[in-house]
Amino acid sequence: MQAMTLGTIGTGIKTGAFKKTGAFRKTGIALWVVQVLLALLFLFTGGMKLVTPLAVMEQQSHLPGLFFRFIGLCETLGALGLILPGLLRIKQGLTPLAAAGLTIIVTSATVITVATVGAAMAWLPFVATLLSAFVAYGRWRLAPHRGLARRFALPSAT
Repeated sequence: MQAMTLGTIGTGIKTGAFKKTGAFRKTGIALWVVQVLLALLFLFTGGMKLVTPLAVMEQQSHLPGLFFRFIGLCETLGALGLILPGLLRIKQGLTPLAAAGLTIIVTSATVITVATVGAAMAWLPFVATLLSAFVAYGRWRLAPHRGLARRFALPSAT
């Protein structure tokens, strides 16, 4: 049986003990599920903002149409940033950054929705805010991609 190394990830959590309980694997699976769902949501909403005519978007909101195009582009790129780095194992540190950027976007969407339509309609962007914040924190601290966990783990004192 292989000896278990007890490195720490920035938070002081013992990675070996965390992995031993299986919580690390369950957290990683939960993060992947949430990442895929958020990517689908943001690909849909970002794509719609990119293909909808500017006049139609300007009629539905008091914000300029080019601003919607910019947000649509950010949402689409953020959705790709949630999935592709982990899937391709290239630049995996971009996943928590993409999730953090999407958190900022949907937090703003929640505030704008509450201000214009009311709190009853703000539940969807609020839930998206919580989920994207969970992915940002989870991929940064709780269960980073395997390459990141090995790269940032401190060597064990032997």
